[in-house]
Amino acid sequence: MNRLDVAVVGAGAVGSRCARQFASLSEVHSLRMVDRDPTLSAAVAASFGPVARPVETVEAALDGATVVVVATAGDHRDVACAALERGVHVVSAADDIATVRGLLTLDAEARERGRSLVCGAGFGPGLTDVLVAHAAAMFDVVDEVHVARSGTGGPACARVHHDMLGTAGLDWREGAWVPRRGGAGRELCWFPDPVGAQDCYGAALPDPILLVPAFPQVRRVTARLAATRRDRLTARLPMLRPPHPEGMVGAVRVEVRGRRGLLHETMVYGAIDRPSVAAGAVAMVAAVFAAKGALTRSGAGGLAELVISPVNFLAELAQRGVRAAVFEGGAV
Repeated sequence: MNRLDVAVVGAGAVGSRCARQFASLSEVHSLRMVDRDPTLSAAVAASFGPVARPVETVEAALDGATVVVVATAGDHRDVACAALERGVHVVSAADDIATVRGLLTLDAEARERGRSLVCGAGFGPGLTDVLVAHAAAMFDVVDEVHVARSGTGGPACARVHHDMLGTAGLDWREGAWVPRRGGAGRELCWFPDPVGAQDCYGAALPDPILLVPAFPQVRRVTARLAATRRDRLTARLPMLRPPHPEGMVGAVRVEVRGRRGLLHETMVYGAIDRPSVAAGAVAMVAAVFAAKGALTRSGAGGLAELVISPVNFLAELAQRGVRAAVFEGGAV
């Protein structure tokens, strides 16, 4: 890959961080940004120098692009369809079930066009998927996967998480989908310091629907979201106060249980970072891997299914300051 022409749709907390990562790459020839607020995309693009420029429409951003990263609130399917029609790889940072499901329906079209459509390429899902795949490589058979996360990337992300906590999610149990009421199933999860122990609850998280296809023999997959008592009580109401302009330090945790020979073992990985910063880095690395043909196949899927080498992916993230750790405290 001699040159990379990139489009970033969305100039919020995640999109701007992702664009900053692209602007630092020597192989990026052009970086076009578009947002619902043209003033915002113009200001963000101006901060990256001549490689970046704002455009007014998604179509203009996609024109001549190699890959597009979609980091907006709301549905990403229309942008993905337009990109695939133009032969552009797609990376979506969406973390809600409805959007991820909609993108997965484009699998056949993406395969036919020989393009990758990476779903859920953020802090979680995204980094969590890669950590699960890394842990799974230690086992002969993966039996269970449990994911938890804490923190939000920005105002749009905070609103999505608020809605998730008040909406039923899905667990995978013994070959069937089982509904879990939002805000139910309290579990104390230990994240890396300084986040530490957090009460986590069931929520409408897309992690299971992205992880199950990657591990056909898995018996159980769950995902939980860290929340306070007030979060749970108000989850079905409008947000009582505006979210922070950008989320504080967040964390993710994955627990993978499986068999290695006759032994049943558990691996736990975690990471801490500002969610928008980590999500931007994950989306950028996923986009570069897609453009280079360094994913397992064309088509739609999550990173646990599409990344050929989780170690290489994590190494790329580590170079950009996003590091994971083993539960015992050693670096991955």
